[in-house]
Amino acid sequence: MTAEKSRVALVTGGMGGLGEAICLKLAALGHIVVTTHSPGNAKTKEWLTGMRQQGHEFHAYPCDVTDYDSCVACVAAVVKEVGPVDVLVNNAGITRDMTFKKMDRINWDLVVKTNLDSCFNMTKQVADGMIDRGWGRIINISSVNGQKGAFGQTNYSAAKAGMHGFTKALALEVARKGVTVNTISPGYIGTKMVMAIPQEVLDSKIIPQIPMGRLGKPEEVAGLVAYLASEEAAFLTGANIAINGGQHMF
Repeated sequence: MTAEKSRVALVTGGMGGLGEAICLKLAALGHIVVTTHSPGNAKTKEWLTGMRQQGHEFHAYPCDVTDYDSCVACVAAVVKEVGPVDVLVNNAGITRDMTFKKMDRINWDLVVKTNLDSCFNMTKQVADGMIDRGWGRIINISSVNGQKGAFGQTNYSAAKAGMHGFTKALALEVARKGVTVNTISPGYIGTKMVMAIPQEVLDSKIIPQIPMGRLGKPEEVAGLVAYLASEEAAFLTGANIAINGGQHMF
């Protein structure tokens, strides 16, 4: 797959893990890649330098994706300094796992704002421009646990399920405008967040649930993102594509 033309792709939460793999894949296909980072992140310069040493000239902008005004300022700066956003990947996300009995409002709100409100906050800044230009790709990174639920993740599962409801409704509104909106729901991927799970838990509880018998690779999800961002995916919209090694089939 090759990029038909150089387009501006904005990936939220692109510094590390799945987001970084997505950035690298889109860059390899010729896209101009922009990512967001938390305001005041001291590792941003180091990350950009490391990417530059690998031959990737990425752009990074501070953005609190839970804050609407921060997203307004971020995208305005991207449009002014890099160009209009053609591809938006809503990838930023966090977990704060605990049983519902122990769940407090702070950890509910933080997860919902980061995983779900961020989709509205960022998409609102780019959708009109995509419609006006007659081309756009909005890709929301959800989770298998938004499809099937997970013990201790009422906040995360609710937010991730909500992402796909957002996808379906927006896809209907923009389908005739050359803009597609899709969801990807990864299973357990070998990112830093997943690898922080104790090995005995991975071996005894998680991997046995995966028919393929292994964790997914970030590059595998990035390849799916690249397809959805391509010209070839122009007839695919409103979909929720599972990539979970067979863990959850529906």
